[in-house]
Amino acid sequence: MCRNALFALTAMLMAVPGHAAFADPAYRASDIVKHFAPNPDLGATRGLCIGTEGECNSAIPTARPGRAREAFDLIVTFDLNSDVLTEAAKANLDEFSKALKDPQLASASFLVEGHTDAKGSDGYNMTLSERRAASVVRYLREKGIDTTKLEARGYGKTKPRVADPFDPSNRRVETRLRAE
Repeated sequence: MCRNALFALTAMLMAVPGHAAFADPAYRASDIVKHFAPNPDLGATRGLCIGTEGECNSAIPTARPGRAREAFDLIVTFDLNSDVLTEAAKANLDEFSKALKDPQLASASFLVEGHTDAKGSDGYNMTLSERRAASVVRYLREKGIDTTKLEARGYGKTKPRVADPFDPSNRRVETRLRAE
């Protein structure tokens, strides 16, 4: 009797959207496109300054600030010693693949950077991080993405995301626009 009740409760929880069995992506394709799409050239900045010539000359910006193209954390995390994509990771990669198919990113190329936490030897972690990056590229290829625009790299434990090198959040994949 108790076993049947536990089974029914588990089945109900799995049927509720938003629970672990049905992972929602951490971001949407439109967020990714906004992050990586080139900024349109809107021309020189314009403004009106009311003051003395000296005050106005010092207030004019010398260059239009551009948006930084920092890494976009795919939020593709991994279990310890694993390069297997979880369902949550796949949901996030599905959104990333939609973004990569957007015309605004048609000419963009990306680095897919794999990372590990500090558990394990340097050599093992380097290989594991390379396998993680390759796992992401392989999944994106299966979703129809041209992988000539993706370059997988492993960094092992050399670039932790947080100060604690053993923290599980260091087991991740990030992407960056590749400089042409």
